[in-house]
Amino acid sequence: MLLSSGNLILTDSSNSSEVLWQSFDHPTDTLFPGAKLGWDKLTGLNRRLVSWKNLNDPTTGLYCDGLDPSGLNQFLLTALNSSIPYWSTGVWNGKYFASLPEMKASNPVFTATFVSNNREKYSTVNVVDESMVTRNVIDVSGQRKTFIWLEGSQDWTMIYAQPKLQCDVYAICGPFTICNNNALPHCKCMEGFTITSPKDWELEDQTSGCSRNTPLDCISNKSTTHSTDKFYSVPCVELPQNTLKVEAAASTNECARICLRNCSCTAYSFTDERCSIWHTELLNIRALQCSGTTNSTGETLYLRVSANDFHRLKNNRKGIVIGVATATGISVLCLFALILLVMIRRNKSKSSSRILDGVQGCNRIIAFRYTDLQRATTKFTDKLGAGSFGSVFKGFLNESTAIAVKRLDGAYQGEKQFRAEVSSIGAIQHINLVKLLGFCCEGSKRLLVYEHMPNRSLDVHLFGNNSTTLNWTVRYHIALGVARGLAYLHESCRDCIIHCDIKPENILLDDSLISKVADFGMAKLLGREFSRVLTTIRGTMGTLHLNGSVVLPLHQKLMCIATG
Repeated sequence: MLLSSGNLILTDSSNSSEVLWQSFDHPTDTLFPGAKLGWDKLTGLNRRLVSWKNLNDPTTGLYCDGLDPSGLNQFLLTALNSSIPYWSTGVWNGKYFASLPEMKASNPVFTATFVSNNREKYSTVNVVDESMVTRNVIDVSGQRKTFIWLEGSQDWTMIYAQPKLQCDVYAICGPFTICNNNALPHCKCMEGFTITSPKDWELEDQTSGCSRNTPLDCISNKSTTHSTDKFYSVPCVELPQNTLKVEAAASTNECARICLRNCSCTAYSFTDERCSIWHTELLNIRALQCSGTTNSTGETLYLRVSANDFHRLKNNRKGIVIGVATATGISVLCLFALILLVMIRRNKSKSSSRILDGVQGCNRIIAFRYTDLQRATTKFTDKLGAGSFGSVFKGFLNESTAIAVKRLDGAYQGEKQFRAEVSSIGAIQHINLVKLLGFCCEGSKRLLVYEHMPNRSLDVHLFGNNSTTLNWTVRYHIALGVARGLAYLHESCRDCIIHCDIKPENILLDDSLISKVADFGMAKLLGREFSRVLTTIRGTMGTLHLNGSVVLPLHQKLMCIATG
């Protein structure tokens, strides 16, 4: 039977309460809540966790999690091939393990029990919330990890790992490697070495480490009386602990000569007037964070390499220094060029946005250069519409502020007159009139820059194929807004301005569907004779006669425009 706890049991068919075998006695790499981890003193059964070899191979790996064989009431993470512990739970104090502070929290997720008697010595871990699905694993990385199952994401989520630093795991990167907690991947080969088994490294098993590119001279040429091997410096590292031999030496040179006399010597270090020598494989070398040019927290290891590799590595290091210096120089030049470019652009922007001097009532109308408006409209490619006064194009200022640029056709006024008319129209400010932002007057080119209306003109909503249905309340407010705008032009401006071309195409809507009258200064700007739809005032005030149509009061005419 497979129990809800995850325990697979074999029972006697005639007596189901008698368990003949259970998977909880053989936990492999995973421990579920309620399962025992420890010894059965009567049968000799040792329940411990053993890691997989790699992500795809469940055979015995390098690391295990089990009771301390010395007799202390604690669990150790050790490497199977060395039995050297690299992390412990701390000794059981009657309530929790000393190195697991999460067990003494006010609201713990897990509770632990430790049992030690004449028959057994083991520990079990249980979940406070029984509805939570969890598992403890000793990973291929050598870390003890706890996972919980999240129903929403349908996946396992790790909630903690011990030891927390990957490089604290014994020989996690294998021989002749450097482990770095602050880099990914954590493991890399030392200079003069290459990965022994790339396939295993891809499966997150780096324990095979790295191998020499070129054999040492005293190994490949035993007849020589003097080794040509050299020492390549590896600065700012934590030295390996397996120092097999320490020789008294007065200097670094003496220490190096002692190492060269022995073919099995692979590295040395001279620190605090002491010569440390390592033989055969180098394990557990860790990169440290050093400040400046001094090794404030790390030491220098002198790695033995062949003469050929030494000269190649020296040349590579010189090349790296030259490359870094060159790259730094290029970066500085690029930075200088970038600053210069920014300054030029800023000056151009200031020049493009200069305010007209000497023009009364300008109200900060911007004089644009033609090239600026070409760039803003992407050479006048996004056309919004066209009318009797010219074409309108969409553009952007500073790549963020949308504008509408009207390119006038048939504008033959002199520059002085055009600027004067623009400045007077630009001074007119009303919520129901489209705001004039600036203009361009270069040679025969005449352009006006307005604020952009995202909901376009009223005719699009009334007559367009994909027109948006406007309810009567919106239509009423549109007509009322137009009336207010025209009333302002007629009665509140210093000079009375007659629109001469009021129609749905010249009534624009902003993002809140507030109506704004456009082209209200065209007749004034270009001359009344320019308009082909000249409107005259006849009869009583407030009545319009358009192109021979029926005479209507102003508000009725506006309602006709709004309703189509």
